[in-house]
Amino acid sequence: MSDFPPLKNDLLLRAARGEQTERAPVWIMRQAGRYLPEFRKVREDHGFFEICQTPELATEITAQPIRRYTGLIDASIIFSDILVVPQAMGMEVLMNPGPQFPDPLNTPEDVKKLREVVDVDKELGYVFEAITMTRKELKGEVPLIGFCGAPWTLFSYMIEGGGSKFFQKCKTWIFKYPEESKALLMRIADVCVDFLVGQVKAGAQLLQVFDSWASELSPHDFKEFSFPSLLHISKNVRKRLEAESLPVVPMTLFPKGANQSLSFLAQNAEYDVLGLDWCIDPAEARRIVGDKVALQGNMDPNVLYAGKPAIENAVKRMCEGFHTGKGGWIANLGHGITPGVDPEDVRWFFDCVHKYSAKKA
Repeated sequence: MSDFPPLKNDLLLRAARGEQTERAPVWIMRQAGRYLPEFRKVREDHGFFEICQTPELATEITAQPIRRYTGLIDASIIFSDILVVPQAMGMEVLMNPGPQFPDPLNTPEDVKKLREVVDVDKELGYVFEAITMTRKELKGEVPLIGFCGAPWTLFSYMIEGGGSKFFQKCKTWIFKYPEESKALLMRIADVCVDFLVGQVKAGAQLLQVFDSWASELSPHDFKEFSFPSLLHISKNVRKRLEAESLPVVPMTLFPKGANQSLSFLAQNAEYDVLGLDWCIDPAEARRIVGDKVALQGNMDPNVLYAGKPAIENAVKRMCEGFHTGKGGWIANLGHGITPGVDPEDVRWFFDCVHKYSAKKA
């Protein structure tokens, strides 16, 4: 770790630890993605998982938005995918164009098909290599974020066989086989812990856990089925980092659509930052969590299609909302950017965040 260039911009890390910063640090989920022509150029010759599994390509893709938006963007996030964890556990995952599992888990008996022991260095070493390579490539310009999917979200994909409108199969599991479901969720959580610790060893400076399907669970079922595995991750990652004398980096949880559980998560989940989708007012979110955690978010990604005046108005309103109360704030979208956005409108979003989040002297 001492071989890495010194960090020149620590705005993200200070906000994640709860500091009120001179302006909001800003990045966007899926910032290295299909809206960028330079990304599409690389994709012409390489498959999605081929890029994930080739450290040189993953490094190039991760660095693209940092190069394009020099001085405007305050974090990079390693180019990878949440579904590398099910792959590491022994499942086949295809991307055409969305994720597909040719052989999903249909009944608890199918769990026997998964690897009993997952060696993350062997199965996911390419992610670690990409992180180390990217830290050097970034030359300390911005911090590098590592990530994984939350166990409930990964569990859903592994059982549904891909994305889903109704989540019938995975919900049948939790209601019909609750104990088997909890066992599998914790098994996934153990792999996530190993994976996240490995990412910090490799050079990640902040970690994010994406619970993209948190919205599909009632408050009761979220607490019973998703929350225990999320707490398992936060507790055990910190414990392992301390035991191995590694930096205890900030951790963000993005429980998309679980706004009804914000107070509970702020009090009990042991993450430094909670990510918000666009379905909650920032001032209300701050009122709910107080200064227990930093917040991240939360402009609707589709505003980016509406032109500069609409983007400016939405950013101004977002900044005013997050400026109420105390606690750190990281500006972001309420979910990932989508492929049709004009990169120049993204630049305007960053410009507006710099302008409207700056603290008045």
